Amino acid sequence: MALELRQSLKLSQQLVMTPQLQQAIKLLQLSRLELQQAVREELEVNPALEETSEETSEETAEEEAPPPAEAFTPPTPEEGPTPKEGDGLIDRVDWEYYFNEGSRDGRVDRDTDDEDGRPYYENTLTRRPGLTEHLETQLRLLDISDAEREVALYLVGNIDENGYLKTTAEEAAQALSLPVEEVERAIARVQTLDPLGVGARDLRECLMIQARERGAAFELPLRILADHFDLFSRGDVAGAARRLKLPKEVVKEAFQRLVTLWPKPGREYSGDDVQYITPDVYLFKVDDQWVITLNDDGQPRLRLSSYYRRLLTGDAEGLPKEDREFLKQKVNAALWFIKSIEQRKRTIYKVVESIVKLQRDFLEKGPGHLRPLTLRDVAEDIEMHESTVSRVTSGKYVNTPHGIFELKYFFTSGLNREGGEEDIASKSVKEKIREIIRAEGESKPLSDQELMRLLRNQGIRIARRTVTKYRAAMGLLASSRRRKQF
Repeated sequence: MALELRQSLKLSQQLVMTPQLQQAIKLLQLSRLELQQAVREELEVNPALEETSEETSEETAEEEAPPPAEAFTPPTPEEGPTPKEGDGLIDRVDWEYYFNEGSRDGRVDRDTDDEDGRPYYENTLTRRPGLTEHLETQLRLLDISDAEREVALYLVGNIDENGYLKTTAEEAAQALSLPVEEVERAIARVQTLDPLGVGARDLRECLMIQARERGAAFELPLRILADHFDLFSRGDVAGAARRLKLPKEVVKEAFQRLVTLWPKPGREYSGDDVQYITPDVYLFKVDDQWVITLNDDGQPRLRLSSYYRRLLTGDAEGLPKEDREFLKQKVNAALWFIKSIEQRKRTIYKVVESIVKLQRDFLEKGPGHLRPLTLRDVAEDIEMHESTVSRVTSGKYVNTPHGIFELKYFFTSGLNREGGEEDIASKSVKEKIREIIRAEGESKPLSDQELMRLLRNQGIRIARRTVTKYRAAMGLLASSRRRKQF
């Protein structure tokens, strides 16, 4: 067999992302809280980077800040100084852009109190106890044996966020190696805890626990729950009256008392803590123009360390080569990090500016006038890639005259209109459905077919199944469930 040597030339192209570019992309998609955390982490690992105080920033704002254009114009990469490698450590860098005349040792005092010496409100907030913690606290205060308390604590651990016990007495007895009777006694003990109805195994038992505690006024409602729960669940007053051989008015009054009971007693304690949303962007209308203002409150203001400034400009030549390379690496990383944050602000501004231009009817008239919009529309408008727009709009919020919305809210599909009119956004259709249902009568709620007919009268081409899907997505009940029973 003969051996043959061949030589060929192949040309290929591939995209190589530098660590700096990866960092810029990562910063772009971060939310406000995530950005603050990223800045804190960078401050910890990079000694060349430091946070400047508010006072220092105000004193040097005129020297450091670039001239504004419109409401916000952050410096472009071409405007900001860039490090140039030469024979020295860093050559020909406009240090005045990144340094100010603040503290020379790099230390910044972080205030935890306001001007009056009182702590900030955020520092006094505490987490409210959950349902499990609330029940365990009550069990520890009860005068019961340790064995019974252990069984009760096991049962509390199997209660869901609504307050219902998600295990049977037989399963608990098997898991604890105890008689079923002992577990049943522990279940009865748990059902006496606050809130009333907790520890029930189904809705009927939950309501019965609450009805027993209401006394004689709930004697008939308790009887209805015990013997005719199926009729109550359907709202069949007439059927319950026939079975009980009582006047319809008396049974109707009992039904009305039953609906005052709480079907999910655990929700009071199981709900998540209130999450406060701080907008990334504010929109204000001045005359006929919409002004975009980026929210920088709470965001650390960065600069290069003044200590490193003196070191780089005077004492670097006497340092060993390894130390000089280390300093060079950290300074370059700090410069790039500052530039990436500024570029992030610029990109967010451009995306919001495009959304304002394309969704002007929403800003002027309200959510019912939201038009169909895609990521590609904004990307083509600002001449960026769709992935960049997606990263910018993820987890970021804008404050408008109609409320606070995530930037993703403005991107929605559309439905066709009759007569060749402009398509309408699906979210606008949902708002119209909500308004129609809100205005309907309680005794005669509109069916999905009737909702479809009303929307078509407004020129919106929509199918009945689409109406059903939108109504269910908004958490609105069907017409049969919305009808007032008693």
